[in-house]
Amino acid sequence: MNQEFPKHLAAPPSPKKGWSLCFPTLALLYHELLLRAFDNTIPFFRITLLYTVIFTLAAGALVTLLLHLPRGPRLRGGLCYTLCSLWTVLLCVEYCCKSYFKTYFGLGYMANMAGQVMTDFAATAVEVVLARLPFIGLSLLPLLCLILFRRHLLPREQLGKGAGITLLVILVLAQTLGSMLCLTGKERDSYTYNYTPDYAVGICGLNATVRLEVQYAIFGIPEAPLDDIVDGVDINAVDHPSLEQYDYNKMEVDFASLTGSSAIQSLNRYFGAKAASQQNEYTGLFKGKNLILITAEAFSPYVISEELTPTLYRMTQKEGFVFNNFYQPGWGQSTTGGEFAVMTGLIPTWVNNNLSFYVSHRNYMPFALGNQFRALGYNTLAYHNNSYTYYNRHLTHPNLGYDFYGVGNGLQMTGGSNWPYSDEEMFRLTVENYIADYVDNGTPFHTYYMTVSGHANWGWGNAMSAKHREEAVAAYPDASQPVQGYIAANLEIEYALRYLLEQLETAGIADDTVICMTADHYPYALVTEETDYYCELSGINDTENNISRYRNTLLLWCGDMEVPVVVDTPCSTIDIIPTLSNLFGLEYDSRFLSGRDIFAANYSPTYPTTSMPLVILPTPVGNSWITPAGTYEAVSHTFTPNPGVAVGGDYVEEVNAVIDAKYAYARAIIQYDYLRLALNGPEAPPPVEEEVPVEEPVEENTEPTQQQNHWF
Repeated sequence: MNQEFPKHLAAPPSPKKGWSLCFPTLALLYHELLLRAFDNTIPFFRITLLYTVIFTLAAGALVTLLLHLPRGPRLRGGLCYTLCSLWTVLLCVEYCCKSYFKTYFGLGYMANMAGQVMTDFAATAVEVVLARLPFIGLSLLPLLCLILFRRHLLPREQLGKGAGITLLVILVLAQTLGSMLCLTGKERDSYTYNYTPDYAVGICGLNATVRLEVQYAIFGIPEAPLDDIVDGVDINAVDHPSLEQYDYNKMEVDFASLTGSSAIQSLNRYFGAKAASQQNEYTGLFKGKNLILITAEAFSPYVISEELTPTLYRMTQKEGFVFNNFYQPGWGQSTTGGEFAVMTGLIPTWVNNNLSFYVSHRNYMPFALGNQFRALGYNTLAYHNNSYTYYNRHLTHPNLGYDFYGVGNGLQMTGGSNWPYSDEEMFRLTVENYIADYVDNGTPFHTYYMTVSGHANWGWGNAMSAKHREEAVAAYPDASQPVQGYIAANLEIEYALRYLLEQLETAGIADDTVICMTADHYPYALVTEETDYYCELSGINDTENNISRYRNTLLLWCGDMEVPVVVDTPCSTIDIIPTLSNLFGLEYDSRFLSGRDIFAANYSPTYPTTSMPLVILPTPVGNSWITPAGTYEAVSHTFTPNPGVAVGGDYVEEVNAVIDAKYAYARAIIQYDYLRLALNGPEAPPPVEEEVPVEEPVEENTEPTQQQNHWF
């Protein structure tokens, strides 16, 4: 039946179809540009901006095609609202990760951690979101436009044949062009075998990063061309001329007899030819002694002062080894990356979209100190004063040779709902037992601690900041509140060490015990949307793109060292395991570690090899580094030689090649469980259901627990 409408009720004209076809691409492009503009670690105008635009065209064409697949305008409209909403949420989550944790994370990794996020630090999640409302508000603009102008933007009509073919051509051409640019340019490794979400977002955008994650989850990440990576890298060492020639820290391995895939053969060739670290005057200095190794949460050298932290000052500046050129790199994995470097001597990487630390929990890890000392009859214990399952420590730490205890697994902290728990209390609950076992039964010990008291955020609601507020404010009355709160929280490790030394000295075994401590990462939570408070703390006007941001402290002390030993060699956390192994006279093979014995002298300052002192500092703009010859800042592509040092014209390229090889082979060792093959390790344990163990009842926290900053 025909019906005429009065003019004032007449149906409005049909919306122009072009807007609905363009909207997905425009919305994606807007979000990509917004993310790039707010991420101050990525230069906005660089060649990778072109890659991002090209991949966005491809993604926009694909989404537009998908939106027109359902039959009926309501289904198409509902799908459009759903995709736009989900993408906006993902964008905001990734931005919060990058701005707070200083890294982008993959979808799979975030999904695995989502449960602990929602249950363990909802309050902090709200705080993080509130601080980033400007970005979140701007990110909602496409969704708001979709709601307000839905008649023009929703895909109400079926897609015509011509429009469909056009979109398909755009999709194929843009995707092909973007892939060719990435595969043939200097970004090839980060786009393929070195893929990580953090670097991929800066290279090709968030939408392409999501596509790569899905692609690699289905088909696997491309294998690294190990032989090509190491081609041209000098893996030989130069023996330092000395009056006494030393042996090398290596084991008898018949690489020629090891069989396997092409990747395994590449590993055989690399490690078989690589020079080992040379033993030296400090080899066996601590043989037979006890060892306490500490990874201190978010520790910074700028906490240390003679007046406020006399124990730390004494142990890092006046006694033991004094390291003037030590760094804790920002590995892009928060605490778990720094802890992995400290505990294994390997560069933290991603293996098939998962943390190398987690993947290693079923690997043969003979050079971890827990395994080395346990084989010698030591009592090997590990403690963490918060959730024992976080970062799967209940799986990784036992595999490294420790009897591991945390909150919910035998370590009963009394902090109740207060966040974070006390380091001093953890030491008081644990130290006396293994000291007594040594004194009474002669059982040597190696104990590992992962602390938590220095954890962000550092407002006065933080239990440890509040506990030491008066001292910190009195010492730094003119400092900002975040800096005062950070210093206050870190006074807890001062008192923990003070208690530890008192117990060792009272028992008369300080001379028999070595203490080693460093940070997991610098306190990046001091860098907020508005202010970089770390510059205030350090007194240095730098950013995360600068080498100076990652300078830290390595505490290495023993009670019988009467005179401090000053060390100027550049070094970092991956050097701790080989250095301690040499100092304790342990049998290990330095060729399989990413780091080196800090005291090994078989290198030439101007000759780049895999055995030279090398501090690798990943930054958002590339790898910076330090060698005995000088420093290279990736942000400016500038190498600055040390005074009186001259290097060849290819020195920077040669060092970069060494770094690429170290990364590739550190990943391959974990990926292929190579040490089990090379060292004839025991048969791999059978796969088990990876269910989180049931924790012992603990008082429910109303404040965020350890997961507060570590949910990824």
